[in-house]
Amino acid sequence: MTDARRFAPATERNRGPILEVLRSRLPTEGVVLEIASGTGEHAVHFAAALPHLAFQPSDPDPDNRASIAAWIEHAGASNVRAPIDLDAAAPKWTIAPTPAAILCINMVHISPWAATLGLMRNAGAALRPGGTLYLYGAFKRGGAHTAPSNLAFDDGLRTRNPAWGVRDLEAVIEVAATAGLALADTIEMPANNLSVVLRRN
Repeated sequence: MTDARRFAPATERNRGPILEVLRSRLPTEGVVLEIASGTGEHAVHFAAALPHLAFQPSDPDPDNRASIAAWIEHAGASNVRAPIDLDAAAPKWTIAPTPAAILCINMVHISPWAATLGLMRNAGAALRPGGTLYLYGAFKRGGAHTAPSNLAFDDGLRTRNPAWGVRDLEAVIEVAATAGLALADTIEMPANNLSVVLRRN
């Protein structure tokens, strides 16, 4: 039988630090919707450590959804739901129930800007008041890269796809504000990444 699981090397490096941030910033109950779940490794890792929450992974790529399902089965994760087909840039998400929090890890820079616009618009509409949107990844601050490695990373992304690239944190926060999402916290993370915590007004 073929193993559909995919592996992302960055996941093993960043999931521990991300989990430590999530422990104090996710709600005590409810459904956590993950946007652009990728391989599915994050979802099953977080679910194992946070059994009081239910995780709803999603991804528009059918191969990624197969990987997510395989990881759920491999981990025996009873609090991770079957992955759904969801595009961050869609005009409107069709999801139920209302998520208590939304996670989006390493998507903003590896997608067109339209995906971030859709993420903010839909998260603002989907989250209940006080709900959390958590972002993780590389960002520019004040229009400048925070480290030479991020500049090289940005160049590499734009070579792969001109629509991708490390975004200005201030631009992301501004778009979030138009959707009713306010910045609650910014946390420095390993390898020049940031955790960005937004709350639904």
